[in-house]
Amino acid sequence: MRTLTAFRMVVHDRSSTAGALLGVVAIVFLVGQQLSLLFGLLNYMSVLVDHSNADVWVMSGNIRNADAGNLISGRYIDRIVGLPEVKWAEPVLIGSGLFRTADGSYESVRVIGTRRPRLSLGPWQFFKADERALLDLESVTVDKLDLAKLGNPVLNQVTEIGHRRVRVRAITEGARGFQGTIVFASIDKVKEIARTPPGRYSAILVRLNRAPDSRIMARLRAALPKCSVYTTKELSYLTKKYYIANTGIGSSFGFSTVIAVLIGVVIISLTMYTSVLGRARDFAVMRAIGGRRRDIAVVVACEALIIAGVGVFVGFLMLVTLLNFTRGSAIPSFLPLFVSPALAIGAILVSFIGSSIALRVALKADPASVFH
Repeated sequence: MRTLTAFRMVVHDRSSTAGALLGVVAIVFLVGQQLSLLFGLLNYMSVLVDHSNADVWVMSGNIRNADAGNLISGRYIDRIVGLPEVKWAEPVLIGSGLFRTADGSYESVRVIGTRRPRLSLGPWQFFKADERALLDLESVTVDKLDLAKLGNPVLNQVTEIGHRRVRVRAITEGARGFQGTIVFASIDKVKEIARTPPGRYSAILVRLNRAPDSRIMARLRAALPKCSVYTTKELSYLTKKYYIANTGIGSSFGFSTVIAVLIGVVIISLTMYTSVLGRARDFAVMRAIGGRRRDIAVVVACEALIIAGVGVFVGFLMLVTLLNFTRGSAIPSFLPLFVSPALAIGAILVSFIGSSIALRVALKADPASVFH
């Protein structure tokens, strides 16, 4: 009965209901959109680490993120493969160069060099052609989302990177990095482009015979005392943490999220408060005919729950539409599965918080005022 009463009040007072719904939708949509951008950027920050076919990364000492290491000696590979827990170890080389577009202009790119047949650092997904295209020493890949930026090169087009002749032989999908455009090539071609000294590499990727544990990591670190040795998960977390803390992204998105929540709370509080004030006599009648304060509290709580449920549904409908529209675009949008239920629960809790002021007014309804 109390739930039905709350439903009738919600349907009857359409203007107040619409205002409260707007607050809930604002919370779900705006916060969800901000979180999708944040998680999309987080994926970009550690895209190479997360998609590497390795359990452990070996880099220069005292690194703060995966993109800021110095070159290390290739002789470390012999030490690594000598350990019984190691399945294989592959060097990778990361450099930079200027990509010459068709109109003669240049774009800065990051060139990622790995060895066949493992291609331990990628590419991991192709839009056109496949990994066989990298058999040629001059072959490079470009990502689908970077085509316009690079002058729309076509397959087999010859160009230059770092004044070295290259041929676009494949187009990747999803290979976008936080620090710029990613181009994959053979490790020998990257040595030419980056002019790297012989026997020097950016990192050594290691695959173990089983999942890494503290004992294996301790043995690797003991064998490589001058290097940084991290599991893939550790390095991914370290890289994301570095960029969040040092680029202002974390504080920017955090501030935007707080503002969205505050806007929702204010809208819900004001509309619910106005609605309860307009129905003060109705609550007084409920008290006069025997209704308890607890009954009134349940009615107001049910109103908030109904509005929150509808608002969450509409907000997620708009959010899903936005995410589907931006999928595969240059906008870095991604929403993990655990975020949706957390966002829904948060929106419902905020709705209850916003209705608390209205609840206090409703509980003060004087049954004697009915007879005045």
